[in-house]
Amino acid sequence: MGKRRIILMGGLAALAMVAGTVAVRTATFAPADIADGSDIRLAATPRYDLAAATAHLSAAAQIRTISHQDPTDNDVAEWDRLHAWLAATYPATHRAMARTILPNRTLIYHWPGSDAALAPIIVMAHQDVVPVTEGTEGDWKYPPFAGTVAEQAVWGRGTVDDKGSLVALFEAIEALAGQGFQPKRGIYLVSGHDEEVGGSGALAAAAKLKAEGVKAIFTLDEGSIVLTDTPVIGGPAIMIGIAEKGYATLKVTANAAGGHSSMPPAETGVGTLARAITAIADQPFAIDIQGPGAAMLAALAAEKGGTTKMAVANQWLFGPILKRQVAATPSTAAAFRTTIAPTMLEGSPKENVLPQTANALINYRIAPWNRSADIMARARDAVGDLPVELAWVKPPREPSRVSSTNSQVWKWIAAAARADAPDAVLSPILVVGGTDSRSMEPVSQDVYRFMPMHFSLKESAMIHGTNEHMKIDSFKRMIDFYARLIATSAG
Repeated sequence: MGKRRIILMGGLAALAMVAGTVAVRTATFAPADIADGSDIRLAATPRYDLAAATAHLSAAAQIRTISHQDPTDNDVAEWDRLHAWLAATYPATHRAMARTILPNRTLIYHWPGSDAALAPIIVMAHQDVVPVTEGTEGDWKYPPFAGTVAEQAVWGRGTVDDKGSLVALFEAIEALAGQGFQPKRGIYLVSGHDEEVGGSGALAAAAKLKAEGVKAIFTLDEGSIVLTDTPVIGGPAIMIGIAEKGYATLKVTANAAGGHSSMPPAETGVGTLARAITAIADQPFAIDIQGPGAAMLAALAAEKGGTTKMAVANQWLFGPILKRQVAATPSTAAAFRTTIAPTMLEGSPKENVLPQTANALINYRIAPWNRSADIMARARDAVGDLPVELAWVKPPREPSRVSSTNSQVWKWIAAAARADAPDAVLSPILVVGGTDSRSMEPVSQDVYRFMPMHFSLKESAMIHGTNEHMKIDSFKRMIDFYARLIATSAG
């Protein structure tokens, strides 16, 4: 009996120690190294005419700078039309800034600063938009290229992605230039012509800036928003992208003898290919709570409190449960792992012919802690001795660097965003898609991805979809944000 009592008492003491440790860690938990920008004194927002700015966004949406997958289908004259429209609409900007049009139609604007010793800033927004899916035009409430102003919004393809940002930047700079602002830091505005199909324009712009010796203190581009119904907290959060995932597409090829489908061998090339795809997809990368995703989780959990905060503060105990929770939906899981997505298949040109070659494409979005070499090694291990060839479709794009969340630049961006969203939680985020800003890493100390549009999760589905529209309230927030940020950081 005495021995059992000792064991019981020891167990209770251990439980008490665990409970005490959990309680202390939960009570003292706070996101690490995320500055709130409260010590920043923001420049005043310049005056501008919101009705005129809204009309300008409407006009820009009517210019069909559509990037098709085959560039020979593009109407290049529409890019020229956009450039002429910008010059006519924003005269003060064009007097203050020198404009360079690259041969591919990418734009670089430069406003020299009065102090050449200060590193410049780079702001970005792309010119091109995605096509409207053929046959869906009738599903739009308003024609997709009419730029209709209705229901307190501007409707049309590109109003959000990304002409909303482009026009807001020009409105902000026009207001600053027109009211006598003189920057101390140089200001670059870079607008790629083909972000939607790879971003070769931004690469060319970065190469030109590098050749000129430019090294900016920061670059800001699209990539994230103020989410009004953020998971975990159910409320607003300023989600600032501090990194983006890499991109790679693997081609899996199965070669076979081919022949007539009436006399198939024990395994066809298509069968081999199917087994290879399954083998690769059945070995997903593990959920890993680290990097920008972990920083986001910490910021949201600290705000949420309760058991959520307890779980994040005590991952040594609740880590497996937490991983299961973030893996529950594809949208959350993507922030914590490299994703594997088979997307395209190619086999026989005819239903009764066995293909001599069958191909599959598998798209990967690479987490910051992985590299393309890890992916290839994992795929080779998965297929084992299956008779398939593995090769990259084109050289992979590795994940971006992770930018600071406590630097002066982060504080500028945070303060400018919080000026009209004071109750929103401030959170870093990993951008799971791609932006032109990745090309600026060689010429920029840090790169951030954020637009201060206020969207719900449901509303964000319209990007690249039907009924894309920019709410005038969000558009105003964007102009104010860009003006405050540029005037504060460059002035």
